[in-house]
Amino acid sequence: SMNSGDFYSLVGPSGCGKSTLLSIIAGLLPPSGGRVLLGGEEVRGSSPRIGYMLQKDNLLEWRTIRQNVLFGLEIRRQLNEETVGHADHLLETYGLSDFRDKYPAQMSGGMRQRVVIAIAAACRPQVLICDEPVSALDVSIQAQVLNLMKDIQKELNLTYLFIAHDLSV
Repeated sequence: SMNSGDFYSLVGPSGCGKSTLLSIIAGLLPPSGGRVLLGGEEVRGSSPRIGYMLQKDNLLEWRTIRQNVLFGLEIRRQLNEETVGHADHLLETYGLSDFRDKYPAQMSGGMRQRVVIAIAAACRPQVLICDEPVSALDVSIQAQVLNLMKDIQKELNLTYLFIAHDLSV
């Protein structure tokens, strides 16, 4: 059970099922037992109310940064003036405005991770699941990205479920 706007961590050794559990909560894998409820409703399949940040950024290299951020909205057929405006606001807020027409290969790891955060926030989820989102970044960049994530949490009243092997993170 999680409260809205709170931050939760899931910690355990490699191979214990943390990523599998998060995939079940996100609706990417079916549960073998039990059920996942969000706001009293059962989550079946992927839900726009649940965002998921993967361990690796998995940006589409042939799409611009802006196109990557809009991709989830395209898939859900939610592209409209309001959602595109929100995505553009995220790009500006996260310091990505100058990169909107660039490609992922033109960006550093920290900037790519900011794009991933913008992608996850673009659909305005209630819960954001983060599977080792800063593990590939150096310590100073980790701090910047984590501070950005805290700011986003306040702005959007997100509930975070966060996996990290590094307890200092």
